[in-house]
This record gives sequence, structure tokens and C-alpha cells, in this order.
Amino acid sequence: MDITFTTARKAPASSSVAAYGVTTEGFEDPSCRTELTADLETLNFTAKVGQIQLLPQGKQVTAIVGLGPEDQLDTNELRIAAAALARAASQYKTISCDLPHVSGLPINEATRAVVEGIGLASYQFGYKSKKSEAKISKVIFTGSTSNKTKEAVEEAVAVLEAVSLARDLVNEPGGSLTPSKFANKISRVAKDKGITVKVMDEAAIKRARLGGLLGVNRGSTNPPRFVELTYTPKGKPTGTLALVGKGITFDAGGLSIKPAQGMMDMKMDMGGAAAVIGAMSAFPVLKPKCRVKGYIPMTDNMLGGDATRPGDVLTIRNGKTIEVLNTDAEGRLILADALSLASEKKPDAIVDLATLTGACMVALGPSIAGLMGFNENFLHQVEEASGTSGDRVWRLPLPSDYRKMYESPVADMQNIGGSYGGTLTAGLILSEFVAEGIPWAHLDIAGPAFSNSSEEERTKGGTGFGVRLLIDLARNFRKPELDGK
Repeated sequence: MDITFTTARKAPASSSVAAYGVTTEGFEDPSCRTELTADLETLNFTAKVGQIQLLPQGKQVTAIVGLGPEDQLDTNELRIAAAALARAASQYKTISCDLPHVSGLPINEATRAVVEGIGLASYQFGYKSKKSEAKISKVIFTGSTSNKTKEAVEEAVAVLEAVSLARDLVNEPGGSLTPSKFANKISRVAKDKGITVKVMDEAAIKRARLGGLLGVNRGSTNPPRFVELTYTPKGKPTGTLALVGKGITFDAGGLSIKPAQGMMDMKMDMGGAAAVIGAMSAFPVLKPKCRVKGYIPMTDNMLGGDATRPGDVLTIRNGKTIEVLNTDAEGRLILADALSLASEKKPDAIVDLATLTGACMVALGPSIAGLMGFNENFLHQVEEASGTSGDRVWRLPLPSDYRKMYESPVADMQNIGGSYGGTLTAGLILSEFVAEGIPWAHLDIAGPAFSNSSEEERTKGGTGFGVRLLIDLARNFRKPELDGK
């Protein structure tokens, strides 16, 4: 990130903007500068969440930031307010603000929310020949310079950088982020952060019998890759959490080709892989106590001369066979190999993330991921991580009687179900490749992984959805009690 975050006891006179948070009950709070109360009322300022009022005060601009009712203020509301501040003050270089301390929330949680709000709302990516000159370069948190506050800033910046990394990867065009280049980028990040990395090339993938990945890759001139990442904590790990991310670097649909409109944003079809990489890049700083393994299959889905045909049968790593009836339902094919491989290591739990089905967007819209899986305790941990991180999820069922919808007369299963319940049948297909008894969560992030507009902390393009959720999940991971599938 290009923004530097520091601490100070009070706002420096050199700050371009001095920002003060105020709740709806707090117009008399001295930190809001009571002499400005009349001005605020005249300007119809009501302190609702995200309402910003800029007031020139000599060489410095005072920004009053609405935080809403005190009893409703939480980290999500604080993040929204900080994002609104970043957008309102985007033309200024230096901002001092008291939001973490005036919020009354635990300092580490509040600091992270404000860093994320300002940093993510200020995020930029692109290849424009003329770069925007107006950009926030420094944010100073006022109220304390204690070691606890400084540590909170350091951890918050690590999360911000992780989400920004994921956004960069998702926003990179598919023509330049080929599987081999993607794997090389991950290797550089892993080595820089101190994470163990293993990259399988096409020959190694064939030896590993990853038939789903090889089947999807048949139509491409770019060879596939499979990346394994390992974070190991100091001391005895409290368990092992496996993360699996879908890494389709561009999805043309294969021979079941997508229409032009549906193909425009398909550089984002590796959003699950980006989330895994982003989260793992932050672990050396955030130091979760569990071991974390990452599994990332990578290929594009193209229409070359030997592309997989509808009706072809693929054999997955665990020996099960899939009849491919729709080559545009390819994510589940590469995830099948990755889930099989992850299961062989017998982790305490597995979570996969994938931009998997348009049906999930129909059900839950553009901002909420579908959550499915087995083991109530582990699914509850994922929901807890969703609540603290701001990456929203909603539980969906996996009805066992829906399995008949993807029965095949020639293979163990088909890669698609019927016309309805596509998100659920996709989840059920993935479940076929998770070993019996391993707690598993599947996140369909087709909607929230990419945004067509800028609002709150999101900017247009890749959102980095899932990074914060995975970070919070790993930091608070508890071995789930086994309850079977």
C-alpha cells in the first residue's frame, strides 16, 4: 500500500485534514469542537454513519465524521465511516483522525476497521497512461502512541496489504496473468513473507493424477500449475486448517462458450485463489497458532483444438469419475482435485472459496457469499469470522436427495445438475471429493468477489472478498468436534 499509517497524541498542525468522529448523541463532545455545532446543524449534519462534513479552518480542513448512534456502532459501521472519510478527503495528502479511539471499541478492532476503510476505499489499479495525482499518502491516528496502539496499526496494515494483494491479482488481465505467471507471483510473495511454497508444473500435475485440472486445461495453450503453500506457526500448532482456492485465470467457458457479455469480467474467476494467497501472506505478521495449508489449482478455460468435449469423462485424483456435460462448469472440476489432495493430508478442517455459480448471485445478490458444508461447529466458526471481518455469508443447504440431479449413466456423476438449484448441486458435487469425517466449508463467492461500482470500502473491480474472513478464521481456529457428514 502507498498509504503510511502512524500514531500521535494529537493532530499535527501539518495535517491537511483533521478528522473527528461524532455519534448522533455526541454533538457536545469536546473532540467534535463544540464551537462548530451550530455550523453542523445549519448544514443539516445529523451524524448518520458515513456522513462527512468538510469545514475549512485556515490552512487545515476539519472533517466531521458521522458514526451513527452510540449503541449501534460496531466495526462494520466504523469501517463504512472511515471509507466515506477517505472518499471525501481523497484530494488531500495527510489526514489525522481520532476514529479508532473515539469509537469506544477495542483498540485493535477499531484500528483495523479504520485502516481497512480508508485503505481499501483509496485502492487504485489500472494501466492508464496518466495516474491520478490526488491521493492520500499518510494517515495519523490521534489519541495514543502506546505500544498496543502501534501493534494494532501494524496488524491492521498487514490485513490491508493482504486484501490489496488479492485485489491486484483479480484485477490483472487474464492475458497477462497466465497460470505460470500467476504461480511465479505467488512464489515471490511466499518467499518474501517466509511461507513455504511448492509449485507443480504440467508434468508433475500428470504424475499427481489431477485429471480435473488437466481436463479443463486441454483447450489452452498455457500449461496448468498447482501451487501448495504452508504456514507453520512457532511452537506446537493448535491444528491444521486447509484453504482451497479456485484459480481459473480466465474463463471463456470452453466449448460451452460464454456469450460476450458474460465473458467480459472473467479475469476474476480466480478470486478464490487470490483470497487464499492474500490471507496467507498476512499470517507471518498476524501469527495464527494453527498450521495453514493452501491448495491452488490454476488454468484458464479456453476453446483450443483439443478442448474437453461435452460427454468426455474425467478421472479425479481420488479415483472418482465425472462426465462433463457443460465445459463452463469447470471450477468444480479443478476444485475436485484440490479437495482430494487436501483431504489426503488429513487436516482438521477444509474451507474452499470459488467464484462458482451465477445461481448464487441470483439467490444472494452481489454482496453476500453462499456458505455450505458439513460439521456444524466448523460452519459456525466460518460464520463468526464473517461477522468480525465484514465478509458477509449466508448459510445454504446441501440436500442429500439432490444428488440424483447429477447422476450419470456412464460415470460416477455429471458435472452439472438440472435447471434449478445450481448452487446446491455444485456444492454437493464438491462434497464428493472431501474425505469422510473432515469438517468442510464451501464458499461460493461469485457475487462479492467483483464489484461493478464503488461503495463503502469496495472499489470497482476485484474486492478481495474472503481474505479478511480467512484471516479471522485462522486466528480463532478451534479443532471442530467431529459430527460426520
